[in-house]
Amino acid sequence: MKVYKKIIKLSLIFVFLNLPISFANSKTIPNSFADLAEKLMPSVVNIASTQTIKTTSNPFKNFQFPPGSPFEDMFKEFNRPTERQATALGSGFIIDKKGIIVTNNHVIQGAEDIIVSVNGSIEYKAKVIGTDPYMDLAVLQIESDEKFEPVSFGDSDNARIGDWVIAIGNPFGFGGTVTSGIISSRNRDIGLTRYDDFIQTDASINQGNSGGPLFNLDGKVIGINTAIIAPGASGSIGIGFAIPSNSASKVIDQLIKFGETKRGWLGVRIQEVTKEIAEVEKLEKPEGALVASVSENSPADKAGIKAGDIILEFDGKKINTMRALPKLVAQTEVGKKVQLKIWRNRKLISKKVLLGRLESSKEYKAENKTEPDISKYVKIENLKISVRNLNKKDISERELPKNTTGVVVTEIFQDSPLMFVSINDVIVEIQKKKVINSDQFSNLVKETIDKGEKTLYLAIYNSSNQRSYITVRLK
Repeated sequence: MKVYKKIIKLSLIFVFLNLPISFANSKTIPNSFADLAEKLMPSVVNIASTQTIKTTSNPFKNFQFPPGSPFEDMFKEFNRPTERQATALGSGFIIDKKGIIVTNNHVIQGAEDIIVSVNGSIEYKAKVIGTDPYMDLAVLQIESDEKFEPVSFGDSDNARIGDWVIAIGNPFGFGGTVTSGIISSRNRDIGLTRYDDFIQTDASINQGNSGGPLFNLDGKVIGINTAIIAPGASGSIGIGFAIPSNSASKVIDQLIKFGETKRGWLGVRIQEVTKEIAEVEKLEKPEGALVASVSENSPADKAGIKAGDIILEFDGKKINTMRALPKLVAQTEVGKKVQLKIWRNRKLISKKVLLGRLESSKEYKAENKTEPDISKYVKIENLKISVRNLNKKDISERELPKNTTGVVVTEIFQDSPLMFVSINDVIVEIQKKKVINSDQFSNLVKETIDKGEKTLYLAIYNSSNQRSYITVRLK
């Protein structure tokens, strides 16, 4: 009898220990993702984009020949610019049976030809309907009369930290790859785009997954896989980022309808409200967006907004941090009259603003002006090299940090002191000063030499995108 009671007691303990787990998991952990993956696979595509890259290389650049040697002219031939075809791999997904595809802008930026592979084998040509560099989105159209299997967007606002998700894409060219994980965090700002609001996931995402979908367990797209953090590694360490579907779908709808975006525009340059600024302004806590300047004839200017104002509320929504304001303005319809609550001279006031269109502003046009012709090289006589400006295309192709500035080495002449620099290396610093463009770099070199300094201290990215410092002894 005692043994029987002991068994009952142990059984009750086991049941009670398991009860909280049963109640806590309102959604059961799936035994397999196979059925869901099989259903979604036909809607995910592999994308290969090609473009022509012009380079100048000379494998004999370190060889020196006596003046007048016949080999001198012979090896000059190797300095001529050459062209090669570069292919970028990415992912995308079909959102309309007519073959409309969503992907990242950086997957197809600068592409001359775009080939999409459906179901891992059938290839089609695709054309660009519209792109949005600001949110890194692009919409493509498959050039075919066939009908395709689309997927639909889910409500990313309902996605919770801890929810199961699966990613399908084309990592390292291995198409049709399915990975799973959970939502690790929400509203991540990693400084990648102007409107960062990423979903963070630990589902494995690698190079080639860019532009692919992040699905919830209902098979709805709640995110577009865009970036990873992998310090010192070439693959996933479980920190991936996806553009939320609710933000993306508004831009996608505009790209399909107009071929371009139509974002709201206020016309202010803003900065963070720090603890010190909040104390001076007698705010209860650091919040809002401090107006640093107002663009002339902008909607904000016409509404009477001034530098020094702190915008606390936009169209009924609180501005908790500076980064929240650009997102809210961009998502608001052009031509809408909105009310702003502003802290000015330690008092709360209201202003009504008729929003303009960002893409029509001088600021937007200045930021998106055509890149300079990369074939125009600047020769740095003192270093016996030729360089050109680093441009957005270089940054995208080489996956350099977004705000990188510098010059690309295009040619190295005989007797150059830059023995440890190669063609296509990117010089980003000289004497610990940031390199902005080729003209400024040339001036900094001259300035350094005029000061009588004998050593150049350069920071470079090599062809493998490894950043390092090197010293160059001047003759």
